Amino acid sequence: MDAVGRMPKDISLIHALNSIGENVIVADLDYTITWMNVNAVKLFKQIAPLYDIEQVSDMIGMNMNRFHRNPAHQEYIMKNLDEVHKTRIVIRDTLVTDIIITPIKGSDGIAEGYVIMLQDVTTRAEEERRNEKLIAELSVPILHIWDNTIALPLVGSFTEDRGKALVSKVLEECTEKNTEYVLLALNGLDEYDDALQYSIRYLYDCLKLVGTECIIVGITPKLAMTFGEVDKNISTFSTAHQGLHYIISQSAK
Repeated sequence: MDAVGRMPKDISLIHALNSIGENVIVADLDYTITWMNVNAVKLFKQIAPLYDIEQVSDMIGMNMNRFHRNPAHQEYIMKNLDEVHKTRIVIRDTLVTDIIITPIKGSDGIAEGYVIMLQDVTTRAEEERRNEKLIAELSVPILHIWDNTIALPLVGSFTEDRGKALVSKVLEECTEKNTEYVLLALNGLDEYDDALQYSIRYLYDCLKLVGTECIIVGITPKLAMTFGEVDKNISTFSTAHQGLHYIISQSAK
């Protein structure tokens, strides 16, 4: 698809590339770096020392292969690049970034060079923390199944850390949304141990303080053998259907 409109005469393309808020690099067909915008210069002040390069300006005229562990792989991608290529890379085991490479094509459709953009740059440590947070969030999935009811289908094994995350996340959700019922589904858990027992008891007590009732469903025969140790006041059902039926009957009162 062709571009539409025209660039005002008093706007420089260089100024435009400097103003888009991204790290932009231009390379020629030989993969030699020819230009960086202001944001890229700021970023490469951090990157240059990782490659024993004193000044960012020294990178101008360098081949992009200088920054790749496997130059042959990069050349293969560039030679076969027709549209946009995007991937996530780790720079010297220190920085993580999304790199987007786009061929600059002339009116005849032939590539004349490349635009390289580095987005969402973060440190390796920050990336690991981000991934850990994502994993933690996925380990406590919250499903909104009713106007005033949420369900938590727990799967796998249970640890003390996961129990703390469970209580914290559920309490935050319930207080923000004025949730009346929490349906805790246990049928996907590997075992019912002390860590899980403590977490359920603690969650039940905390929810009771904020006016939310905790209901447990998915009691398998294996879990039932040890489930008697949990407070008898906690409503328990063998299936989620039975638990929902209980909630509906309570809401109708």
